[in-house]
Amino acid sequence: MSGDAVVASPLLVLLDLIRRARLAGSAEELSFLAVNDTHALAPYRQAVLWFADGGVRALSGVVQLEANAPYVQWLNRICQHLRQGGDAITRVSAAQLPEPEAGEWAEWLPEHGLWLPLSGGSEQNDGGAGGLLLAADIPWTDEHLALLQEWLSAWHHAWKARFRPTLWSWRRIEKVTGAWLAHRPDLPWWQRPRLRLIAAVVAVLLFPVRLTVLAPGELVPTNPAVIRAPLDGVIGQFHVSPNERVKTGQALFGFDEAPLITRYDVAAQTLATAEAEYRQFAQQALSDNKSKAQLAMLLGKIEEKRAEADYLSDQLKRSRVVAPQDGIALFDDPTEWSGKPVQTGERVMRIAAPGDVEVEAWLALGDAIPLAPGAEVSLYLAANPLSSVSARVRYVSHDAVARPNGIYAYRVRAKLDGATSQRVGLKGTAKLYGQWVTLSYWMLRRPLATIRQTLGI
Repeated sequence: MSGDAVVASPLLVLLDLIRRARLAGSAEELSFLAVNDTHALAPYRQAVLWFADGGVRALSGVVQLEANAPYVQWLNRICQHLRQGGDAITRVSAAQLPEPEAGEWAEWLPEHGLWLPLSGGSEQNDGGAGGLLLAADIPWTDEHLALLQEWLSAWHHAWKARFRPTLWSWRRIEKVTGAWLAHRPDLPWWQRPRLRLIAAVVAVLLFPVRLTVLAPGELVPTNPAVIRAPLDGVIGQFHVSPNERVKTGQALFGFDEAPLITRYDVAAQTLATAEAEYRQFAQQALSDNKSKAQLAMLLGKIEEKRAEADYLSDQLKRSRVVAPQDGIALFDDPTEWSGKPVQTGERVMRIAAPGDVEVEAWLALGDAIPLAPGAEVSLYLAANPLSSVSARVRYVSHDAVARPNGIYAYRVRAKLDGATSQRVGLKGTAKLYGQWVTLSYWMLRRPLATIRQTLGI
């Protein structure tokens, strides 16, 4: 019975330690269990918990760890050396260590050491790789090794389940990029695959590309003759159709002339009446001095009525609008204009000379890039998406204006590189080419601009 109690006691201690590891609420509590309470399974004088990613994590009997202490730095070196021995439990002595670490063993630790490795799992997730180093004054028995191995396995499982390693660390970055200093150091860098990969990635990120943006574009006349309403009135009828070729002096449209004709007839009749009255008083003036005095006043009245009649005659002529030059008439549906009252100066149509075409694009504020005069522009028309119209930037407006969709944008005008068969008014997407930049800047320009506008940094 006493023999069974002796065998059961270490197992009960092991089960209690596993339970406590499972219920641990912090990394410090788990570390304390590893370096201090492990003593209940096997006697030792000192214990060190070490991780490849971070170095020494905990020491037995030490509350506050001093990472820069010589003892801790020495432990980091010997643990790094012991890790290279693999995943098997190893009895350690000073003879197994390189100099000068071996010479300092007796100064820092007892004679009999035991290395219990902690496997990090997959190669991509090795944040838990490390080991537990125990140092005792007596040799280690096989029973101690079996209990410690089982305990450390359960402890490590609890550690990885509750306290996963950080997503990024210098150790992990080194693992991803490759330990080029330790992997075949005899080879030049261009023969190391990992270094070649890094060099290739850096070269791609520094590869020069053109900074380009997209903007809505349209073919517009360069210098059109703008036809505006010459007087206040109601448009009567159009004599041309939209996009019709017109010649100089050809009638374009006319106003409703009925009110003007009526006013002109009244003015002409009033003028005739004034002239008749003047002739009557001129005859009476030969014998009547009083009638002679009225002649000057009647003559002024005649001039007033004549000026009014001439003005109405001129207005009547101006109500018949003609083309000032040869070109193409650009305006909306005539039925939308017929019967519409307009004011003097209101634009009705444009006359564009054939071939006098350029690109107009609207560059949004968020897409604004430096565009020097002469920068390349390619307009991909919706009516002809398989080919583009090439042009060169003529100017970029200084101020942004509100567009019909409520977005502020800069007006960009670009002169065509050559003649085009596409008609004025066709719309599409303009691609504007800026300066040469690196691929990394091209990729990060919009995210960085958004971050700066959002956070104000």
